[in-house]
Amino acid sequence: MATTRPFTLGAVAYDPKVVTIWEGFKDWFADQGFAFDYVLFSGYEAQAEAHLAGHVDATWDSPLAWVRTRRLAAAAGRTARSVAMRDTDQDLTSVVLVRSDSDITDVAHLTGRTVATGAIDSPQATLLPLAHLAGLGLQPGSSFEVRRFDIGVTKHGDHVGGERDAVRALVAGEVDAACVIDGNHLAFAKEGTIPPDAVRTLTRTAPYDHCTMTVLDGVDEATVDRFAELLLSMSFDDPVVRPLLELEGLREWRPGRTSGYEQLEAAVDRLGFYGPDGSILAEGYPR
Repeated sequence: MATTRPFTLGAVAYDPKVVTIWEGFKDWFADQGFAFDYVLFSGYEAQAEAHLAGHVDATWDSPLAWVRTRRLAAAAGRTARSVAMRDTDQDLTSVVLVRSDSDITDVAHLTGRTVATGAIDSPQATLLPLAHLAGLGLQPGSSFEVRRFDIGVTKHGDHVGGERDAVRALVAGEVDAACVIDGNHLAFAKEGTIPPDAVRTLTRTAPYDHCTMTVLDGVDEATVDRFAELLLSMSFDDPVVRPLLELEGLREWRPGRTSGYEQLEAAVDRLGFYGPDGSILAEGYPR
């Protein structure tokens, strides 16, 4: 006898708390009469390919995973759309930090220096800031040396260890600058990784968006609409939902948008990370 599969989400297991989050959401969805399940992946590349193959109905995507999923879908004659994102995913920036006592006071002074970044596939701590510097006339690898901290590769920078190590190298004087998302800059200062007044911001990217809930055409629209409706209805005042929202780093879900990915699309092309069809081009990156 055939059974109907629950609406199934793909998510990346970048931290043990991911299980707690989606188990809790699964129970909450069940209480709303919505059949929901999830599948965890070790990295976003496998998740994107599984999504295109129809193994899941939606994916909780990093910004870079959105770019690849959109490109893979377009190459297959399909359409990807964003149905929801966190309030904390919108209008973010990354910064290039230097030590407060550094003689680097202008971006041009990075010529011949060493710039630390996060992992090779980190949108916020590698791709976006390096493309930003390239747009200002400094080519990574030729105008300046790039020292990457490849932690959690294929997790698209969800593991902040690479950014933290980049900042530690900066504070220790091992590199001349470090790239981080602004939120982690503040967090590293709060936790003591960055001592008081130890660094300053040299330059900042334009605002961009982060994670998104992605669906492809071909999934029952009424089910997708109900899924999105339930996400948007989650209340921070609900004692059942609030701990899960806090673990996931948001106060409310918002309708999805894709205008905030234009900068990353350009960065991916400028730095040759993916091809127009979603193929992986980055040298040394797992295929």
